Amino acid sequence: MEIDQFWHILKTGYGYQSSRKRRFLVKKFPFWATFIYYVQLLYIILIESITARKGAYDRETWARGSLGIVKIVESAGGRLDISGLKGVAEHQEPLVYIANHMSLLDTLVLPCILLAFNSVTFVVKKGLLRYPVFGSIIRAIRPIAVTRQNPREDLKLVLMRGQTLISQGCSIMIFPQATRSAVFDVASFNSLGVKLARKAGVAVVPVALKTDFQGNGRILKDMGSVDPSKEIYIKFGEPIPVKGNGQETHQQIVTFITENLTAWGAKVNPSIS
Repeated sequence: MEIDQFWHILKTGYGYQSSRKRRFLVKKFPFWATFIYYVQLLYIILIESITARKGAYDRETWARGSLGIVKIVESAGGRLDISGLKGVAEHQEPLVYIANHMSLLDTLVLPCILLAFNSVTFVVKKGLLRYPVFGSIIRAIRPIAVTRQNPREDLKLVLMRGQTLISQGCSIMIFPQATRSAVFDVASFNSLGVKLARKAGVAVVPVALKTDFQGNGRILKDMGSVDPSKEIYIKFGEPIPVKGNGQETHQQIVTFITENLTAWGAKVNPSIS
């Protein structure tokens, strides 16, 4: 499947589901999924990094690399269930996507979905820009890089740079959590994305992610074990205009993510009122 075929599926079916077939080696040897996943993942990141360093990393190149990772996931026994894209497909303006952040897979797989509808960039942790190999890819997508050490300065940067990008027709993807976690902690889920959308005058789209197929490692957080029994869910909500001070919109996003994660069997740590 090529990127134009994948985009056609997303635009006409408003989602995507992987084949239900299990690969023999993955089923027979549980360790094989982790091995084959990381061997292929490191290879594709290396190739993408070389392309990025050459200065040839455009929208389709990024999308093809991301789709390549979808194929790697499926070759390791992973199954994706992507849904809820009708509202995104029908929307004509840039959007601010706001999602929980469960694993590295979020950053790797979302681009080939979001780029089907519009140009996009991510709000990322500044440290990612210095990663060996992977950092050159992150730099090539021209992200909004925050320190997560000074919330006030991060807010200023996201609002200033975000508004500029949105005015140029670019959507923004934000993970408003302190860190990646298999547990959705409502208390640490801030309203940065809502503030940006309100300032820029655009709608927000809640995105619920269950991507613990790739776990977070104890020693290397980016390289946890792979569990093909855990289906990957990516669900988009309808675009929501930000009203008033944005508190109601923020709660709608939290509710959307919480309800879907609960339905999928993920853990949610609710806020203490």
